Formats: sequence, C-alpha cells, structure tokens
Amino acid sequence: MSSPKVSIGLPVYNGDEFLSKAIESILGQTFTDFELIISDNASTDRTAAICQSYAAQDSRIRYYRNATNIGGANNGNRTFQLARGTYFRWAAHDDLCAPELIEKCVAVLDHDPNVVLCYTQTVNIDQKGNPCGIATLNRATSTKVDKRFRDLAFRNDYCEPSYGLMRSAELRKTRLEQDFTGSDRVLLCELAFLGRFYEIPEPLFYKRHHAKNVYIDWRARMAWFNPEWKGKITFPNWLQFFNYLIAIQRGPLSVPEKFYCYLIMGGWVVAHGNSMIKDLLVALQMSLHTKEWRKNAHVYNWE
Repeated sequence: MSSPKVSIGLPVYNGDEFLSKAIESILGQTFTDFELIISDNASTDRTAAICQSYAAQDSRIRYYRNATNIGGANNGNRTFQLARGTYFRWAAHDDLCAPELIEKCVAVLDHDPNVVLCYTQTVNIDQKGNPCGIATLNRATSTKVDKRFRDLAFRNDYCEPSYGLMRSAELRKTRLEQDFTGSDRVLLCELAFLGRFYEIPEPLFYKRHHAKNVYIDWRARMAWFNPEWKGKITFPNWLQFFNYLIAIQRGPLSVPEKFYCYLIMGGWVVAHGNSMIKDLLVALQMSLHTKEWRKNAHVYNWE
C-alpha cells in the first residue's frame, strides 16, 4: 500500500457518546490523502461497533483493538507507531475539526521546513457542542529555543498544540508521551527543541469540555495515563519537573541554549513549587493507608 501524506491517530476508550461526530469531522476533510488510525483501548461500550461500521465504509480507516487497557498514553503512542504518513496528527474522540483544518496545516508544513508543528486557533465547546470562546495561543512560534520552551513549560493553557499537525520524522526523535500527568507538555517541549511551531489565525479546531475530561484530581489522572498507577503513591509534578530536565539535556541545543532553559526551570519551580510540595504532603497522607483505600480516595473521572 502506498503511504498517505497524513496520518491521523485517534486513541479511544469508551467514547461512544461523541465518537461518531469526531470521525465524521475527520472524514469530511477537504484534504483527502490521509489514513485514520483508530486504537480502541479495550472499550466496554459501543465504541468497537461504531469504529467497525465506519471502517467498513471507508478504506482510509485502520481499526485496531487492544486486548486490555494499556493506558491512555501508550494507546496514543500506538497510533503513531502504526502511522505511515509524512505528517501526523493526534485526534480525540470528543473533539471536532473544521473541514479545512488538515489542508491548511499541510500547506504550512509544505511551505516552511523550519516549522515542526502547525496548529490553529481553538474553539472551546461544551458537551452539546455550543461554543464557549476562542483561544489564540501563539505558543512556541519564536525562532529562539528558550522562548519556545518558556511558552510551553508553564501551565497556561490546555496544551491545544498537541493536536496540531506534526512532522513524523521529528516526532520520532522524541520520547513520545510518557505515562504521567502533564507529559503532553514535556512532549511539546521536546518537539519545540527541534523547530518552531506555527499557529494558523483561524478557529478550525473544536475542543470539547465535558464531565469526563475535567481535571478533578491531578494525581488521580495518573491512572488514565497508566492503569497501574491506580491506588499507588505518585508524584506527577516531580515527574514533570525531572522530565523537563531530561528533555533539555537530550535536546539538540547549544550550551547557551541549555543554560537559559535551565534558568527557566528555576522560574518553573517558583511557579509550581506549591504543587510539588502538595505531592509530598499527599504522598505522606496516602502512605498511612492501604492501596485499596487509596483507590477510593481519588476521583477517577477521566476517559
């Protein structure tokens, strides 16, 4: 089979409520040279039936199903590992894309080899699809590496650029998404060390906010990244901190660029120090209880 220009990876777990609309928004793209890779993380609802129905109708869809839940991060990574396209984009089962999104992002990457990731303005929508506002970020668009790192490392947004169109060759140089809360920011930083981002000044991506993707508990969400975390004592803020340091160390940066990025991490600790202290305090509290008690102490809402 010939390789498509674009691969779109759609990891999903129990997403039958919004899945059909998400798939249809992808299949309705004006740019048609793509494959849609769906990885079903052992869903127990109607997800499998929905995916199989669409795959039977459109040969661009490749549907896979995991025998067990391998965690959200691993499932997302799997869609990229199966991808064949020059460019790659992650999609979520509850989000929507305007018909021109892929076409316009491809045009940017084709035109400028220095851009490693292209994304658009984001329209935030509620559970019913009603718009709640437009987000313009312009994150990591600078030609300076340290400025791009500063844009992405701090928690000032919902990581919308992670749903941008990326160069597959550059994405393969990263560690992909790790199995801890906030690892999507680390991945974006690793990509930003390889080149700049570009934001198309048009609202073409619709990010849905609903009850099952709200951060109720930062530590509890670790179980979404890897089910084995459930009930364990975790340190998500510390994991993010140390992985930023690893990303800086392994990035293709000059000595001065590394120095400035390490300085930025000093500011990061100041900004997020309370969260790091909370990790330690919660760990101390949790250590006084059994693993079974800890499983019920957090609210595991994320799907």
